[in-house]
Amino acid sequence: MSGAFHLEKTSATSQARAGELLTSHGIIKTPVFAPVGSQACVKALTPDDLKEAGTGLVLANCYHLYLRPGIETISALGGLHRFMGWDGPLLTDSGGFQIFSLAPLARVSDEGVSFRSHIDGGVHHITPEEAVRFQEALGADIIMALDECPPSDADLERVDTATARTKQWAERCLKAHQRTDQMLFGIVQGGLSVTLRQQAASEMAALDFPGYAIGGLSLGEPKSATMEMVAATAACLPAERPRYLMGVGAPEDILEAISLGIDIFDSVLPTRVARNGALFTRPGRINIRNSAFSRQDDPVEADCPCYTCRRFSAAYLHHLFHAGELLAYRLASIHNVSFMNRLLGDIRAAILANRFEALRASFLDSYHQTDEGIRQEQKQRWLAKRRFRPPEW
Repeated sequence: MSGAFHLEKTSATSQARAGELLTSHGIIKTPVFAPVGSQACVKALTPDDLKEAGTGLVLANCYHLYLRPGIETISALGGLHRFMGWDGPLLTDSGGFQIFSLAPLARVSDEGVSFRSHIDGGVHHITPEEAVRFQEALGADIIMALDECPPSDADLERVDTATARTKQWAERCLKAHQRTDQMLFGIVQGGLSVTLRQQAASEMAALDFPGYAIGGLSLGEPKSATMEMVAATAACLPAERPRYLMGVGAPEDILEAISLGIDIFDSVLPTRVARNGALFTRPGRINIRNSAFSRQDDPVEADCPCYTCRRFSAAYLHHLFHAGELLAYRLASIHNVSFMNRLLGDIRAAILANRFEALRASFLDSYHQTDEGIRQEQKQRWLAKRRFRPPEW
């Protein structure tokens, strides 16, 4: 039955879990990482690239697809799976985060949200019921309730209001949802308040969704605060349902979140940094543009089975980036997506074999993490680029 979640194993020394989530397009083996294909495409990669890299789930975004090419267009062309040529499990985000971070002058009320398109300035209004209808038309296996995502620096009153509204919208989304071959996940908000997070998680759990997402995190707050909220939230969600942490993609963060009981992850990070020449390896991120790689005849990672490492030297990738060749983006992205999928696969195997903590300690002992100050600075610059505000309308 689509939507059935089988919890195979829970670590004896942490909350790390391994499971299987049945969908109409295959079984998702958890924990799992979903590359982000916001506009029905994981940047620089084909569906075959994703499959060869071991991808078990892909994310697309309803906000972007609603604006371009349009929900009706995709539906008329056979649905999102057929449109993008991906026949595996697919998740669509409702677009709540994008509306509040990308769309100029978003105005929210209990009824829904009005906003201007960041593409052409056109005015749009979306209700929770429409967010569900759009995603039903797209046909993803997992769809998300519409939520209000407050900024990380919002005051407690605003966060409280957004959290309450997210619950109200979740109730409306449940009533509107008709397709039995899709799983509708509720989203837990609550900002950086443990009290609000726990209350919101308990209330969302009472609505009996087939799965739950934790939203509104990894928006520039310290990692310690992120994980404190994840721990507080996950503890209040039902163990028999899958848990999805939205927008977290750094390897060290994924390991920590898995230890707290998270099953599903998505992030643009692996493909975004790949296009800037940053490649994941077990010792940490490397910058393939550095001169040290100009004559390295070995692949980026000697034991990596991905297409990039099987066929090309680090020196060749170094050359492609300096020459401005588009192939650089594809090869780097293949490697990073493959790295993430292999890491999640290794974690899953370790959980099943009762050695998760050993793998976690070994990985973190050898993995050089990005400096926290640099990470926050980069995140704030990225968020600032999304906060374009045109003249009043």
